[in-house]
Amino acid sequence: MKQERLSKKNRSTGETEISIEINLDGTGLSLINSPIGMLNHMLDQIARHGLVDIKADIKGDLETGTHHIIEDTAIVLGMCIDEALGDRSGITRMGDKTCMLDEALCHVAIDLSGRGYSVIDMGKEASNDGEFSVDMCRHFYESLSSNGRFGIHLKMLSGTNDHHILESSFKTFSRALKEAASYDPRRLDSIPSTKGSL
Repeated sequence: MKQERLSKKNRSTGETEISIEINLDGTGLSLINSPIGMLNHMLDQIARHGLVDIKADIKGDLETGTHHIIEDTAIVLGMCIDEALGDRSGITRMGDKTCMLDEALCHVAIDLSGRGYSVIDMGKEASNDGEFSVDMCRHFYESLSSNGRFGIHLKMLSGTNDHHILESSFKTFSRALKEAASYDPRRLDSIPSTKGSL
């Protein structure tokens, strides 16, 4: 039986202080504390729909808005995902999901390739309104991808309510990540790449 894939990372800057611990092979445990309610709600989506245990203690400067906290949270979470995946042997590697939330419909494809690359289309003109804006959501995925060293294409196919758009995207991302990070029993310990490494 393979060991659980765990990681704990800390990041302290003049703007934020963030500690995140994950178990990629968890049951959806979510113990998240940040000053941004919508960020807590979205990280909880990753835990519950990705079956990733997440413990997070997130503090930061809100005087200039929520940008720094959300961006740095994505950086640290990405670092945790990268470390927990290890050499990525035996994984399915790619995940592809489409999920809805009422009027919002999202499609996400993920490749745990070892290379950060993102194409994010949130489906509407970028807005920076609210504590976790649609445009900030786009930037969250970009930062997560580059630090997690994986490729992601995300496209909102429909949606008018900003809350539904964000939540649909996080649910879809979480399920695509769960699929990509899952072990393929036929692969054993081989690397899912013709290069022999990811």
